[in-house]
Amino acid sequence: MTHNILYIEDNPDNMMLVQRALETRGYHLLKAMKGEEGVAKAESEQVDLILLDINLPDIDGYEVARRLRASSKRELKVVPIIAVTANALKGDAEKALNAGCDVYMSKPINIRELWARVEAFVPAP
Repeated sequence: MTHNILYIEDNPDNMMLVQRALETRGYHLLKAMKGEEGVAKAESEQVDLILLDINLPDIDGYEVARRLRASSKRELKVVPIIAVTANALKGDAEKALNAGCDVYMSKPINIRELWARVEAFVPAP
């Protein structure tokens, strides 16, 4: 069984890097380039985990996480959300966790750390 991972990220280079890294492990990547698009995709698709950039062009990742947790789709209240962001100021991790994210990862993305974080929630198929 293939696991669906939604990546909400506006940078095409980061999107391609994560797609390649996760697909080599057997995951299927669903992609959204904006926050609103990501929320809509999470509500319409079966999603096992969400990777979420914080700096998005429409609504920020904190708002995306809050909307996902408040969704009427029961699964989105508990689906793991990993914030993946270049924000590294004091308090940014706490802000992401308070918005509903489960884990905070900083960019640049370390592929081994990404694999470990994802596999902690969703074992590779």
